[in-house]
Amino acid sequence: MPSLATPVLQFDESQLEHINQRLATMQPSQILDWAHVTFDSLFQETAFGPSGNVISDMLSTQGISVPVIFLDTLHHFDETLDLARRSQQRYKFKLHTYKPDGCVDRAAFVAKHGDELWKRDDTVYDYSVKVEPARRAYSELRARAVLTGRRKSQKGDRATMQVVEIEKGTGLIKINPLANWTFDQVWSYLRAHEVPYNVLLDQGYKSVGDYHSTRPVKEGEDERAGRWAGSEKTECGLHKDYFAMRAAFVASQKKQNNSIAVTAA
Repeated sequence: MPSLATPVLQFDESQLEHINQRLATMQPSQILDWAHVTFDSLFQETAFGPSGNVISDMLSTQGISVPVIFLDTLHHFDETLDLARRSQQRYKFKLHTYKPDGCVDRAAFVAKHGDELWKRDDTVYDYSVKVEPARRAYSELRARAVLTGRRKSQKGDRATMQVVEIEKGTGLIKINPLANWTFDQVWSYLRAHEVPYNVLLDQGYKSVGDYHSTRPVKEGEDERAGRWAGSEKTECGLHKDYFAMRAAFVASQKKQNNSIAVTAA
C-alpha cells in the first residue's frame, strides 16, 4: 500500500473559510488561475465527464498545463475511453492512467475478484477500482492538490461542498472550480466552445460512470439519477472518507476470508 504522506499546504479552518469566501465570487477561470499559482504539483482528476471536459478546455485556453489523472476502472463504456483519447489528442495534457492493482484489463480483474463484484460486494468494488488506484496515484505523483468537476447542482453529498476542500485525514486539497455552475451552464459551454464530449450525452445520459451502473436520465430527473439507480448511493467512494472506506474494505475482506476458511473446513 502506498504511503499516505502527500505534501500539501496546510490551511487552518479560518484560512480555508476566507479562501472559500473569496473564491465563491470568482469565475471558474479565475479559480483555475489561483490554483495554478498556489500549488506546484496540481493535477486534474477526471473521468472525462462534461464538467471535467469544460475544465480541460478552460485550462488549455488559459495556457495552463496541468497533468491529468484518469482512473480506468476497467468497466468504463467504450465511448468514455474513446473520449479520453480524443481529449488527450486535442489538449496535449500528460495523461496518467491508473487501473485496479494488479489488473491490466477486465479479464484480469474478473480472474482476481470474480464476476460482477459490484453486485456481491459494492464496497470492495469501489475501493478496488477507484479508492486504491486514486490513493496510489496521489502518492506516486506526489499530488498537492487536484481539480475535480464536482458541482453543487449534482446534489447528494455534493450539494453543500465548497470550492476548496481538504480531504479528511490525508490533507489532500480538492478544488472544485465549477462548484456553482449548473448542468445547463456546462452544456452551453461545451457547445459554444466545441469541446469534445461523450457521445452518450446525445443518448440521454448526463452523468456517465461504469457501464453496469449507469443509465440515461428521464425528463425531470436529477442529473445523477442515472447513477446507481434504485439505490441510495450517490458517490463511488472517491470523494468519501478514505480511512472509512479502507476500514470497510478490510472488514469485508476479512469476512470473506473467514467464510472461505469455514467452507474449506
